[in-house]
Amino acid sequence: MSGSMNLNTHEHMLRDKVILALNSSLSFPQVLEAARAPLLELAPSDSVALCLMRTTPVLDFQWLVPGHPIPLLEQYASVSDHDFVRAPIFARPNEVILDEEMLPRREYEHSLLYQRSRELGLGLEHVMAVLLPIRPDFLGALALYRTRRRAFSSRCATVLSSLTQHLVNAVRNCADLQTMTTGSHLLEELHGRPGTAYVVVELPSREVLRSKHAAVLLERWFAPSDLHASGLPLPLKERLDALVRMDADSRLEKNVWFSQQPEGYRTVRFIELPAGEGPRQWALVMNELPMSIPLPVDMRRKLTRREADIAKYLLRSWSSEQIASELVIAVDTVDTHVRNIREKLGIDSRMDLLYLAARFNKPV
Repeated sequence: MSGSMNLNTHEHMLRDKVILALNSSLSFPQVLEAARAPLLELAPSDSVALCLMRTTPVLDFQWLVPGHPIPLLEQYASVSDHDFVRAPIFARPNEVILDEEMLPRREYEHSLLYQRSRELGLGLEHVMAVLLPIRPDFLGALALYRTRRRAFSSRCATVLSSLTQHLVNAVRNCADLQTMTTGSHLLEELHGRPGTAYVVVELPSREVLRSKHAAVLLERWFAPSDLHASGLPLPLKERLDALVRMDADSRLEKNVWFSQQPEGYRTVRFIELPAGEGPRQWALVMNELPMSIPLPVDMRRKLTRREADIAKYLLRSWSSEQIASELVIAVDTVDTHVRNIREKLGIDSRMDLLYLAARFNKPV
């Protein structure tokens, strides 16, 4: 959902502050602390928490709570089997769920989590939460809490929904690049990998850093006549210039450049680095993907058999019409399956499916 919903001037200002905070750092704690105050005012709440979950080899949780601690979450391991929030949000990823949709109020008040929260002196009277699928093996869940008996409204859920893709993007960037430093240096470990390809650009067009493999890829991908005076290829320079001019909502769908070639796919993901002193910097992370990418096991497990079949064809870059003809089903049916695949895997586009499947088969 974009920022076009019916917000008043103050709400627009708060939403912009939250989005700015989500892009202010590649550190989970710093991002949460920066976003906490405007988020709690935008969707009136008393506290916020982010749960990071890894699904392999076993389900593992890490809670991050900015501001005052939430005692219940510090003891979460002992009550996790009784968490009534988990099943509803897992069933409806990327959708904000209110506690009244999770279970009836009578059951809510008799739940172990609610009772334990009261025993610990901070009764969590209401909660709304959203599951943020990042990768097949990595998820986030954001929860907002109220300690008074005043239920979250549907408007609160709509406001939080308008931020969901920004939250996904922020968690993904922090997870993927938390070992990056700001400024002109990338993580030593990342820098040392021979297959890692990235360029760091300081706006408006000064190149700060280029890995060895990036130099190899760019020379292979582009002719000298394709280069801008800055040294960046024109298609990448034009995409970066366009992203800088876009609002935060529009950037979400345009931050990956994609080119299909006979031998495979070429992708560049544009990541705005945290603000520091001086001009803003962007990292351009490059990958080459084979034409036929296997569907990773952990992705397949989240899909029905038919969805997995369609996902395999999507990874071959088949159109909906080609898939429908091959499987002898209607194009609308294929499109419905594609929407379900995107929702279950937490991806925004077919390009994201290619990118994540390749990455999961061979992590960068």
